[in-house]
Amino acid sequence: MELLKGKTALITGAARGIGKAIALKFAAEGANIAFTDLVIDENGKNTENEIAALGVNAKGYASNAADFAQTEEVVKQIHKDFGRIDILVNNAGITKDGLMLRMTEAQWDAVINVNLKSAFNFIHACTPIMMRQKCGSIINMSSVVGVHGNAAQCNYAASKAGLIALAKSIGQEMGSRGIRANAIAPGFIDTAMTQALPEEIRKEWINKIPLRRGGTVEDIANVATFLASDMSSYVTGQVIQVDGGMNM
Repeated sequence: MELLKGKTALITGAARGIGKAIALKFAAEGANIAFTDLVIDENGKNTENEIAALGVNAKGYASNAADFAQTEEVVKQIHKDFGRIDILVNNAGITKDGLMLRMTEAQWDAVINVNLKSAFNFIHACTPIMMRQKCGSIINMSSVVGVHGNAAQCNYAASKAGLIALAKSIGQEMGSRGIRANAIAPGFIDTAMTQALPEEIRKEWINKIPLRRGGTVEDIANVATFLASDMSSYVTGQVIQVDGGMNM
């Protein structure tokens, strides 16, 4: 049985990485997919084609998720193109790491705007549509550092903690309208970024994880599918840590 058949999902920052894995998993479960990224280049077009090959409608949209006006316009276009928006995954994110004493205002603002303000932008644009439908699932992609913090990542950790609080608040505001909001907090996930780390650092991370391995993008996509589907119809305002037990 396809868990998301007939639903339309909007996923931000999904041309690659975790966002792409979520898009492919949702499509495999029958969802039509609209995704955004800063630009839809050859990589984005390839992602669009991979999703469409699974037998669903798929389209990538170039949009700056941190820009309120652009977000309002792209959501209007997606709603026009697809007819509904059932699932919103706020996945767009960047890092600009550094110790607080050396962090610039520009580094702080860029991370907060892309990681946190973008989620506000898309929730603000999508909830009126979901309210009219009387249903919807919002998933904010947080991080374990949003739960316990991390040195040299105060901007990133603050943005990811904000996504958790935002999900809980939206869950309270919108529950009576049939709209759920949750957060996923990934731990050490094997991606191109983490695979580029020195081997000794990777080993140090993995030794802290009870399951003794890094997570995969599919691990995150599986949890996102649960939260997007009717299997989680009584789950809202929660943060699910997908970290192999690293942050028990």
